[in-house]
Amino acid sequence: MNQEKFLTPSSGYMMLFVTLFMFVIAPIGIALFEQYWMIVFAILGVFLLPGFIIVNPNESNVLVLFGKYKGTIVENGFYWVNPFFTRRKISLKARNLNNEPIKVNDKLGNPIVIGIVCVWKVENTFKAAFEVDNYENFVKIQSESAIRKLAGSYAYDDIEDIDAAITLRSGGEEVNHLLEKELAERLEIAGVKVIEARISHLAYAQEIAGAMLRRQQATAIVSARFKIVEGAVSMVEMALEQLSAKKIIDLDEDKKAAMVSNLMVVLCSDKDASPIVNTGTLHQ
Repeated sequence: MNQEKFLTPSSGYMMLFVTLFMFVIAPIGIALFEQYWMIVFAILGVFLLPGFIIVNPNESNVLVLFGKYKGTIVENGFYWVNPFFTRRKISLKARNLNNEPIKVNDKLGNPIVIGIVCVWKVENTFKAAFEVDNYENFVKIQSESAIRKLAGSYAYDDIEDIDAAITLRSGGEEVNHLLEKELAERLEIAGVKVIEARISHLAYAQEIAGAMLRRQQATAIVSARFKIVEGAVSMVEMALEQLSAKKIIDLDEDKKAAMVSNLMVVLCSDKDASPIVNTGTLHQ
């Protein structure tokens, strides 16, 4: 037997009445009728007591008789089962795994710190009880293993790997989907269903965090400067075209070069320009 099967045992209320009757009839028979053999009813009642079981909502009980799996009770209620059954409670509730951030290497070998949060629940009680030693510990260890594999498959960002289509930092839902898929494949053997999994913490390791931050800042500055220069060139070009089209002033090549130089300095400077008013001619 390697598959889960569901069991609906006898009602506990009926057996409770039978057990109470045995406890009542035995002393009455001994005291009033001197029927000492009726002590057997009391002994039988004591034997029946361990068979009572309560199953709460979203909980289950796995029943084993002398090493043989007999079934799982998943419907909540009050029941009576064979007192020789070995019972193991397994919760069917959704649970959170907030994995502590661990240090791993990304695809490029950079040390990063990454952590995940996973929502999971037991879907197959047979696998959870018998296919793995401890399914809760199994979930924890396999989650850490999935993190390491995911981090080793992708770069932290595209600063170094400019051709990367997916990165851990910008992958978003696609990276979370890959993480869910990886966890689902690993935890299927334990009968665990992954409801949701996503990265909760992602950062460079402390020893390289400062250097990487300066590198990101430098990249951002270069990108911003590129946009500024691109805009400044367009504005200078537009100014020259407007002056030429409206014939406001006739500029030779030297004057155009001086004008372009001054405009580029003003437009590309990271500080406010301080203009100097020329009260003479353009040649002074």
